[in-house]
Amino acid sequence: MFDHLLNDEQKKLRNEIRQFISTVPRQLIVDMDQDKIQFPRDFLSEAGRLHLLGARHPKHLGGRGLDWVASCVAMDEVGTLGYIFSCVFGVGAELVCDAIISHGTSEQCERYVKPLLAGDIFAAECLTEPRGGSDFFGATTRAEDKGDHFILNGQKRFVVGAVGADYFLVYAVTNPQADPHHRLSCLIVDRGPGVEVGYLYGLMGCRGGGTGRLAFHDVKVPKDNVVGEVGGAYEVFNTMMVPERLGTAAMTIGAARPALDIATGYSSRRKAFGKVINQFQGVSFQVAEAAMLLDASRSMVYSTAKAADSPSISKNHLRRLISETKKFVTESCQKVVHNSMQVMGGIGYTNIFPVERIARDLRLASIWTGTNEVMSVITSHEWYQEYKESLPTRWTRNFEADAAQADAIEEKVYE
Repeated sequence: MFDHLLNDEQKKLRNEIRQFISTVPRQLIVDMDQDKIQFPRDFLSEAGRLHLLGARHPKHLGGRGLDWVASCVAMDEVGTLGYIFSCVFGVGAELVCDAIISHGTSEQCERYVKPLLAGDIFAAECLTEPRGGSDFFGATTRAEDKGDHFILNGQKRFVVGAVGADYFLVYAVTNPQADPHHRLSCLIVDRGPGVEVGYLYGLMGCRGGGTGRLAFHDVKVPKDNVVGEVGGAYEVFNTMMVPERLGTAAMTIGAARPALDIATGYSSRRKAFGKVINQFQGVSFQVAEAAMLLDASRSMVYSTAKAADSPSISKNHLRRLISETKKFVTESCQKVVHNSMQVMGGIGYTNIFPVERIARDLRLASIWTGTNEVMSVITSHEWYQEYKESLPTRWTRNFEADAAQADAIEEKVYE
């Protein structure tokens, strides 16, 4: 952790979370990974009781009124327990609550946000469908307008926390004839008649987080449960992408940290060829690279969190920073875990140490909340747009002219 970046309130939150995670039973982690526990209900309830959920949200709703840096601190620290812990910690308190607070009504906040931040109820976000995930506008789940309510039909999958959720944030088509940006609405759907939840077994990693498939069969959803405007899901989705992707980056750092810690301790004790193996450059250089990548990842996450807290940063610029951060951090932390396992050799590939579980868990990081290929698309689009818009005032100097033959115009062929 970069203590020099944190103020006293952020450090206090970090220390409280560290104390909390120190009490989590080892058996819970093992049982979740073995699918013996499908959802860590008690873990989330205790986090709510200790006032650790949604630190960025307003105090009158149960948050602490802090900032994005504090949220990243929380996700980072919880991630050290295991990637799935930070996933379930963030999905309800960071993602779903953020959407309702930013776009919902005061009644929705009282009914759905306050009890969740208190740890009394749980929520999940339903975005991905069997026919696709990254194609947000291609959703086929339908909500038919019936006057004062909608009738919801369709399916969602890969819903983290589905098994334990008391309500769901669902994106559904409400106007098939509208343009893509106005055909979808965001709905709060209570668990009840017509909501079918199935637990997905066989996940490579991140088990025990209640990840499931949902099917909606003629579910009645009151109009009062629309988040934002009818046809306004795109605005909600854009809001959600900030906590989803910045939160993913922060939690990935936390989840990778134990792997490097374990590898450092192992390579400081393990002997081969008459020496402790950290004396071999083939080992110590891999540890050094992993430490560098973790530090670089922290720098990106906390710099981007500062940008998210700044009112002067444009939405498009922040979108690029977050996309870059999500891609760089998730891929860098996967490399951190790879190096950690490599220096440990065969024992790192067994369940004698948790490094193999961490490796399985973190493979998700570059896939969910938008694949890293999507992050590259966003980054390139925003970068070129920024370049174009800033050309008149981009630099006080024409760098292109700083070449010996810069005036050879006939050589500068673009078509």
